[in-house]
Amino acid sequence: MRPLPEVPSAAARFDAGQSEAALVEHYPRLTRLGYLVLPHSLSRDRRVRTAHALTQRALQTARGAGPPDAGAVPPPRRPDRAEAVDPGYAYLRRQVLRGALAAGSPLRLRRLPRRAQFPPLLPLTWGLRLFPHSGGADELALEERLSGVSGAARAAFVLRGLEELADGEVRRVLCAAGVADPHAALMEADGVSAPHALLASPGFDPCSLQARPPDLPRRRRYVRAALAGTAALLVCGALLGLPGEGWGRGALSAPLYARNPAAEAALDPGALRRVPARFWQRSSRTDFTAWPTRGDRTEDTRLLRRALRVWARPGGGVRTSATPRTPQGPPMGAAQLLYAGEVGTSAVVLFYDGLRVVRYAEPRDADPSEGAALDFARVDGADVTSAGALVVQRTRGGVRYLTAPWVRQARVRELLAPDRAPRALHRSADGVTDPVAGPAAAPGCRSWPAVELADDAAVRLVTDLGELAPARLTSGPPGRPHDVSGRAEYASWARTACLLPAVRSHGVRAVNSWGYATQSLPEGNGRAQWLCTRAETWRGTGSRVLAQFQAPSGRPPGSRPPGVVAARAEDSPECGTRSPRVLAGVLWKSRGGRWYVLAAGSAQFTSLTTSGGVTGQARGRLLAVPAGAGDRARLTGRLADGSQAGSLR
Repeated sequence: MRPLPEVPSAAARFDAGQSEAALVEHYPRLTRLGYLVLPHSLSRDRRVRTAHALTQRALQTARGAGPPDAGAVPPPRRPDRAEAVDPGYAYLRRQVLRGALAAGSPLRLRRLPRRAQFPPLLPLTWGLRLFPHSGGADELALEERLSGVSGAARAAFVLRGLEELADGEVRRVLCAAGVADPHAALMEADGVSAPHALLASPGFDPCSLQARPPDLPRRRRYVRAALAGTAALLVCGALLGLPGEGWGRGALSAPLYARNPAAEAALDPGALRRVPARFWQRSSRTDFTAWPTRGDRTEDTRLLRRALRVWARPGGGVRTSATPRTPQGPPMGAAQLLYAGEVGTSAVVLFYDGLRVVRYAEPRDADPSEGAALDFARVDGADVTSAGALVVQRTRGGVRYLTAPWVRQARVRELLAPDRAPRALHRSADGVTDPVAGPAAAPGCRSWPAVELADDAAVRLVTDLGELAPARLTSGPPGRPHDVSGRAEYASWARTACLLPAVRSHGVRAVNSWGYATQSLPEGNGRAQWLCTRAETWRGTGSRVLAQFQAPSGRPPGSRPPGVVAARAEDSPECGTRSPRVLAGVLWKSRGGRWYVLAAGSAQFTSLTTSGGVTGQARGRLLAVPAGAGDRARLTGRLADGSQAGSLR
């Protein structure tokens, strides 16, 4: 059925005095009407305050409605309703219904919100919650039924029960209140099975109220949170208003909330420790503390201040990295300036604070906030063997090193070509090398360049493992490692270098490769080498150990395949100074097609035993037992003191 058209009624034509009188006389009835029609998803306290606000707004609207239309003819009235007594009552009722129905409509982006959709500002109660008196079981059941229907159906049910209007008049009032389909609202209201007399219950009377306090602990938490948020906003606003680089998505440094004189002094470029060029020659220590301050921008105060600020408070526009377990906090005091200059397309600053080396880099010819980087690396306990160089720049074109002042010569050696002579590596007057191709630049491990650093005492071999401090490569037993030298050791490292990615970016200080056994293979298949490769970290933990088996190969030294990892372990003392022993085994296939379990232990082992899928025993520290393809064996060995030890794992 189509909705009835809205027709002028006597309630639409009245004066302000009549409306005020009607509101005073029927105020409890109008607020009850609004309370019942408002959506039941709102809290009872908000429904009470909204019902009172809607009734009072109806009076404000009535005052602006103008004088009555003198030429209008009112429709017939029923003497038993308030509308018959007071023409302004119908208008006030319609306005209350309009507001109550609008309060239940959802907010939409493409339509302006209505006033009734927001919590009312008035009436306002501080520290109290107001709600009608509790009803009985019947009132609670009616409340639940009304909450399950639409606002228009609630309005129809209330107009029927509370106003005692016939269905035709209900349709007219609903249509005047803005309901699109009054007939559907009446049909939905028919489904609410409850006596109309319950609508007059004190449980639905918003003028007879109980006052209770809210959740006081929660209110105190909200107040404290609001005060803290307001204080934070005031501080942020004050900081953003200060002159400087600001703080945002692309900012270099975050804001400083608290004033600390010691921390501020550490951020002063004038407080940086600068070491003279010849200090290392008379220093009692040969480490990073003896490095002189170098670079063509050591007097660039703006660059140094920017680098120190970023170190202390890196912002969202800075790419930050750190080796494992390296603190990333601000400087603990005035740091030592190692280098400040232009390297390639970047401006680079290197600091040293006794525990860490910190590298700051920014684009040389662009906004510093576009591509700034901050890197941290632990270097505590460095000495002449591990303080020979630092990575000053790493790009696709290669790695540039800043060498120590005592390094007389730098050369590049190809680890995978042990017979190839090293080539000279040019350095600037400040000690910055030309780019050296990184190991990652050669896919498939076809090349592994390392750098030889020669001083008055030794020639040390270092390689880039993705960190600020290159890792030193050594050979020999764990208790007496030495710098790589000789054709045999370079040939061994040629088959070990391609295993170094397993320890990349782990804070590695040095990698030692120790050939602990040589074994003659069954069926005259030549002699194999057993090596233990141990990577020690700057932090002392997280070491990685690889036991490898290098089978004989007829290829030239530069093209032999890398060793096979027989076993690996992490944070293990084996193959180190505390426990200089190792035992490992592999399943190997001879050229004749037969399978064997091969095992080798270091000099501490006197006999080896294999059990499980393959059973065998051998005196000494070498074992070769026939096996089948896919067999798995458990390997143990007896030490010279009579105790037993298992294989590396």
